[in-house]
Amino acid sequence: MGGKLLALVIAAVSGLTMALQGTLNSALGKVVGLLEATFIVHIVGAVILAGMVFVFRMGTCDLAKWCSAPWYTYLGGVLSIVIVYAVAKSIPIVGVAVATTAIVVSQIFTASLIDHLGLFGLNRIPFTWHRVIGGFFMAGGAWLMLFRE
Repeated sequence: MGGKLLALVIAAVSGLTMALQGTLNSALGKVVGLLEATFIVHIVGAVILAGMVFVFRMGTCDLAKWCSAPWYTYLGGVLSIVIVYAVAKSIPIVGVAVATTAIVVSQIFTASLIDHLGLFGLNRIPFTWHRVIGGFFMAGGAWLMLFRE
C-alpha cells in the first residue's frame, strides 16, 4: 500500500502544480501573448531539463534508445503545446477552479477510455458503471461551478 499511497501523493502534487502552472502561464500570456507564453514556458522547461540530464546526469541517460520508441510516443510534445495554450486561454475566461475541474473531468473520461481499451501497451481495466456515474457527477459539478452569484 505504501507505493500506491506515494503514487497518489505524487499525482496530487501534479494536480497542484497544474493549477499553479495554468495560472502563471495565463498571466504570462497577458503580457507577451498566448502563443509566445507557450513558447517561452517550453524553452524554460527544455533548458532546465537539459541541465538535469546533461549536466547533473539525472535520469537513466538512455537517450540513445530514442529511435526504438513507437512514433506515437513523440506526440506528447505536440500535446504539451496544446495543453499549455488551452489552459492559459481558458483560465482568464472561466477561472482557475472551473478550468481545472473541466481538465480533471476530461482527463478522467479519457483515462477511463485508455484503460478500457488497454491502449499504448497498458493493462486493460474495464469500464464500470461506477466510473461512468462518477465522471458524470464530476462533469455536473464543473457545470455548476460556472454559475456565479
